[in-house]
Amino acid sequence: MPQAVFRFLPPSLAESVHRLGIRVRRPVRGRGEGLHRSPEYGASVEFAEYRPYTPGDPPNRIDWPVFARSDRYLIRQSLEETSLVATVMLDTSGSMAYREVGPCAKLEYGCFLAAGLMYALVAQGDAASLFSFGARLGRVLPPTGTLAGLRPLLEALETLTAGGAGDIGTALLEAADRIPPRSLVVCISDFLQSPAAIIHGLRRLEHDGHNVILLHVLDGGERRLAFGGVSELRDLETGRRLAIEVDDIRRDYERAVEAHIEQLGRACAETLGDYHVLDTREAVDAALLRLQGGLR
Repeated sequence: MPQAVFRFLPPSLAESVHRLGIRVRRPVRGRGEGLHRSPEYGASVEFAEYRPYTPGDPPNRIDWPVFARSDRYLIRQSLEETSLVATVMLDTSGSMAYREVGPCAKLEYGCFLAAGLMYALVAQGDAASLFSFGARLGRVLPPTGTLAGLRPLLEALETLTAGGAGDIGTALLEAADRIPPRSLVVCISDFLQSPAAIIHGLRRLEHDGHNVILLHVLDGGERRLAFGGVSELRDLETGRRLAIEVDDIRRDYERAVEAHIEQLGRACAETLGDYHVLDTREAVDAALLRLQGGLR
């Protein structure tokens, strides 16, 4: 990639995530040799299963130790290793403009996450595309597998603004219609929607064989209210205002937030997805490196 400076991929972040090592749980259909398991059989060292020997198979593929034990001619099959195509989805609804105690708004933090992930994927030989969404899919940038090809995706991040209503469930369903089966989908959002709608979208992605990672971005002041007294709250997506005594609702609000997080985490576990809650007060490179073991 040319030595351009991109707002959401500063050199320090690129250096930190260059060898992040993103792996997936489920086999993927890729575009060439790579690091990930494919549903196709090939010459990988990773054992998949045995099948009976048939005339025409090379004798050197017979598992002779198994023959010695069972008197059966069996061929040892392995899975191919392939590259993957990842789709990074970024929520640009109005609530992503929120900032209370973090150093930046949730959308800005999400842009840094998206840039770091896309760079790490391409650096390890995979391809990445970028979808933005609010109530529906917005910008859709096709996948690139080269560092030079990341330029339009990184430049697109710099043009995104938060506004309007959000519908994560609908966006996931629309994305599923456009993404080839058995790939990686990373959704970056504050997930301020009924879990039922989000779970419906997750189940569609699971049905299509995708690996799914949800990155739940919250300002620290959302999970633990950072203010008290009588306050006027404004819905960033509808503009509705409400005057409220914060201390009267603090406990119920914080319990509701934790219940929402627990429900999304449980849904991801049931659909073989990964779910991570990120606080905008944490440095992006530190957050991605901390997630390294879970991005698989």
